[in-house]
Amino acid sequence: MNRVLARLEQAGRFAENAALVVLLGTMIAVAVFQIVNRQLLGSLFAIGWADELVKLIVLWLAMVGSVAACRDNKHIRIDLITHVLSGPVVTWAKIAADLFAAGVSAVIGWHAYRLIREETGWGDTIFGDMPLWAFHTIVPLAFLLLGYHFFVRVIRLAHGHFRTEEEGGAA
Repeated sequence: MNRVLARLEQAGRFAENAALVVLLGTMIAVAVFQIVNRQLLGSLFAIGWADELVKLIVLWLAMVGSVAACRDNKHIRIDLITHVLSGPVVTWAKIAADLFAAGVSAVIGWHAYRLIREETGWGDTIFGDMPLWAFHTIVPLAFLLLGYHFFVRVIRLAHGHFRTEEEGGAA
């Protein structure tokens, strides 16, 4: 079972990293093309939707990047308490903070999902006739994954804490 979970985690890591590379490369290519087209070619090859594409890619980069940062525990964290306290109190503080972050992420994800459901009725389109809400689905998905990563960290911290206590008590 551990091998299957490790492979799933590896596949998820690969997918997140690949998405970041593709999104960033596409954003840079489109933005550079737009600059060259405007400045050097006098807008000879006008692509009206390129600016909107870059805006959407920025949204997707922010969401996928935040999931990858959370996955690697490199996200922004206010952790003054971990520098002041020591021992098991720090572990419990991390568990509480990550549990809170998981809950907040779940609430934001739920409300983002509700907004997407509402947005489906608005009829807004982009790139001609593509529904705008489809491109915004990254927001609830990213917050769902953020909540998942925080919750998994809580389980790992708690498991490591209790395993250490058991080993310390047995010695």
